[in-house]
Amino acid sequence: MSSQNGDNKDRTVGSPEAGLSERRAQLNRKLDDIRVVEEKTARKSQSSSSGYAQAMKLSSEFIAGVLVGAGIGWVGDQWFGTSPFGLIVFLLLGFVAGVLNVLRAAGVVEQPDAKVQREKDVQNDRSK
Repeated sequence: MSSQNGDNKDRTVGSPEAGLSERRAQLNRKLDDIRVVEEKTARKSQSSSSGYAQAMKLSSEFIAGVLVGAGIGWVGDQWFGTSPFGLIVFLLLGFVAGVLNVLRAAGVVEQPDAKVQREKDVQNDRSK
């Protein structure tokens, strides 16, 4: 009995079942190695796609804050006739709001309602 690539080194002296079991074990080890490599590749591509999604979310949070601030400033200037000042002030406020939204979405700054809830929990623990 020879292997598929034609060399006679894989012949077993014992029973044919022992040789088949050994070859099956080698095949299982190779398949396990291939599965591990495929799982690592899948995890890597999944993490990079979630990174792209996170980047898109953060950039849209920032851009939305700036555009809303600029829009409010422009509308305010049109209504009140304070031509560049409303736009400048609200553009800066929109920039600050955009940065704050990005920090909240990234988890650097805590959400306001979460902070209030945490303070209530601390007060309840102290009163017990």
